[in-house]
Amino acid sequence: MFDSERVSTVTFDSYSTLVDVDAAERALAARVDDPEPVSKLWRARSLEYTFVANQIDAYQPFYEMNRDALQYALDAHGVDITTDERDEILAVYHELEVFDDVRDGIERLREGGYDCYVVSNGNPEMLDSMVEHADIGDVIEDTVSAHEVRTFKPAAELYRHAAARTGTPIDEIAHVTAGWFDVMGARHAGMQGVWVDRKGSPWETFGGDPDLTVEGFFELADALGV
Repeated sequence: MFDSERVSTVTFDSYSTLVDVDAAERALAARVDDPEPVSKLWRARSLEYTFVANQIDAYQPFYEMNRDALQYALDAHGVDITTDERDEILAVYHELEVFDDVRDGIERLREGGYDCYVVSNGNPEMLDSMVEHADIGDVIEDTVSAHEVRTFKPAAELYRHAAARTGTPIDEIAHVTAGWFDVMGARHAGMQGVWVDRKGSPWETFGGDPDLTVEGFFELADALGV
């Protein structure tokens, strides 16, 4: 059960939470006849690579993970394009579409007294461009990247590092994310996990429920009373 009284800091995931990774499918569409399955496999493999990297100490920056995942998805679907074309598709991650409620929602939280941070698998260069593109640099305190500890979500180490970086006791943080594994990781580390379900998806059938489920950031602000 979500305890709003305990929250002093709010952390946000980036991809699928602040910006829409589905927009990457449109970058594929110019070069791939059937972009949807390629896009889905790309995203799935990208996350799977991070999970495996945590277990076998094979860290590389998320942009490189994403590049390798895209190449695999293209190969798996028999798409033959040049390296330059692949890299042009990959570059869309620097300018993904921002969800409509992001800036105003975070601004409400900030004005309500909550410190807001981004905690992401993205490497620092990706996060810098995302913050600039989303126009949220003035409403968040900082970004925390997995690159700082060379460990991806949902490893507890990253969430504990984020708590230390924000100077907040971990049980006073609400972590807001569209990623089911990210909710579970945050809760396991001691944060409250807020699931942003923008698509009306079913929750996972193992690992316990989110502390709070919202459709968007305005509903989150309502839950926190701001």
